[in-house]
Amino acid sequence: MTQAPTPTADTIRRLVRSLLKESATGTPGLDIRPVAAGGEHSTWWVGTRYVLRLAPDREASVRQRRELRLRDLVRPHLPVAVPAGVTHGEWAPGLTYTLDTAIPGGTAEEHDVSAVGEADLAGLLTGLREVPVRQAVTLGVPRTPPRSLEALRRMAVAAAERLAIADEFDPAPLLHFTSPGAAQLAAQPGTAVLVHHDLKGEHLVVSADGRVRGVLDWTDAAVGDPAEDIAGLALAVGSGAAVRAATLAGYGARPCLRGLWLARCDTVIRLTDRLDGRDDSPLPLLRTQLRRAWEAILLERVSDLREDGTDEEA
Repeated sequence: MTQAPTPTADTIRRLVRSLLKESATGTPGLDIRPVAAGGEHSTWWVGTRYVLRLAPDREASVRQRRELRLRDLVRPHLPVAVPAGVTHGEWAPGLTYTLDTAIPGGTAEEHDVSAVGEADLAGLLTGLREVPVRQAVTLGVPRTPPRSLEALRRMAVAAAERLAIADEFDPAPLLHFTSPGAAQLAAQPGTAVLVHHDLKGEHLVVSADGRVRGVLDWTDAAVGDPAEDIAGLALAVGSGAAVRAATLAGYGARPCLRGLWLARCDTVIRLTDRLDGRDDSPLPLLRTQLRRAWEAILLERVSDLREDGTDEEA
């Protein structure tokens, strides 16, 4: 297999100048700098107006091409901005790029989300539910089956023992989440919707006043369990804010609590993986996400899931 080239600042500068050669930004003094939180893409700021993302391999290129079509599909349904493409193409044989306009603001790791911002998140979840699933699948968006919460719980219990030894986590609250509890929060048939599937803090554009202004990086979108996006929000903005937003979006107790426990188990497992050298994510970020996911919320104490499988109102 041919090794993909590694883009350098000079590579990016030459590419950008060719793309924006008729623009005033295409000057020798063009400010090009890498974005620290770039995920699987090589992501670069181009001045203050643009963001350039380069797919590192052919699989990522396929997903990036799909993302361009998906953004056009979801944009009319959402109350927050989705990046708009200026141009796209290949930066190396078979490897794609997209040059997008930047959405002004920071990230959810930089700014706290306000109460009005939680309403923005509710609008996001509502809009995703309204996107026609058939159209998304036609674009190539994959269907992803719901994860087994019981299997995840067992992995988290084992990981929590490791964290307890390292004095990173008190496993007692996790031990109260039993196998019957996990079974009760199993995903229900017929509930699949379009999910962003990567709603971490760096992908939420948040203004200084706490409003959510946009959502970035749609390459992991799938048709699947809406609790996955609730879980992502728990890591990004905290369990309380995530559940309040989901409740405003019309989700009942079951998907809210399912999302909460997906996030909690994920954070325990990922922090353990990091301590054991199987994950290279920043340790402070993983600890922050653990704290956010394990916030105690009122819904846990007042909800009652009926035995017939229906939800009480959250």
